[in-house]
Amino acid sequence: MGGTAESGSVENTGAEIIDGRAFAAGLREKVAAHVAALKAEHGLTPGLTVVLVGEDPASQVYVRNKERQTAEAGMNSDLIRLPETASQDEVLDVVGRLNADPAVHGILVQLPLPDGIDENAVIAAIDPAKDVDGFHVINTGRLTIGQQALVPCTPLGCLMLLKDRLGELSGLDALVVGRSNIVGKPMASLLLHESCTVTIAHSRTKDLPEVCRRADILIAAVGRPQMIKGDWIKPGATVIDVGINRIPKDDGKTRLVGDVDFDGAVKVAGAITPVPGGVGPMTIAVLLKNTVTAACRQAGVPEPGTQ
Repeated sequence: MGGTAESGSVENTGAEIIDGRAFAAGLREKVAAHVAALKAEHGLTPGLTVVLVGEDPASQVYVRNKERQTAEAGMNSDLIRLPETASQDEVLDVVGRLNADPAVHGILVQLPLPDGIDENAVIAAIDPAKDVDGFHVINTGRLTIGQQALVPCTPLGCLMLLKDRLGELSGLDALVVGRSNIVGKPMASLLLHESCTVTIAHSRTKDLPEVCRRADILIAAVGRPQMIKGDWIKPGATVIDVGINRIPKDDGKTRLVGDVDFDGAVKVAGAITPVPGGVGPMTIAVLLKNTVTAACRQAGVPEPGTQ
């Protein structure tokens, strides 16, 4: 591996690599067991419907993975495809029909949507009880004030990896680099609920390297490849890299990297998620978990503990 040893320090390549693939596989197994129990004890089969508008290649791959993993968990899985030319009213009509269908417990409208469709209007039209992405303003508001909510999948997956590695998070200094509605803000809310001391950093943060060096937990979700360098990391810190960026290789192809310079950070951190194979696999696994949660709440049956 490349990278530069941190000046004046003893090189340490012993950071624990947090295996998101293995954790996600275990979570999917738990979800499948809970689905089987819900069918046997309550006659309840959780159902997830994905709405895909247009032909975005990355979305198509992601949706295929969702379909496959939903079916493997024993749930009902459905996909509604709409053309690139679909109007906003057509998308809203589909959402309205799914809201009214009692067999559909989770609705996911795959983002991004084509130009001319207001994503906020579509998200707002989803029944908050079926909003398994956790993006509806009612769910984000409930999360912020600590009420029961469906939580965005990626931040919840990050929290599960943190708690699996660290156990009790109370009192730790946590830094979230990035303030998006999808990851940064809900991640900060989740960490606050765990009694962390939480800082949110962003493009206007002064002396970001020094802010990073104070963090026991560092969540990188800024969307800039390898922005956070190894000498920004507090020795022994736990680093969760949410970034997925493609950068060119010498042979003209591309490779995936995170928002953290892994080669430098792995020598300093106590534990770190790789890219790929860290946070990414958690997102769909938590989506399945959220669908089971939504089904149980809608049916009035006890929620299984899938964490």
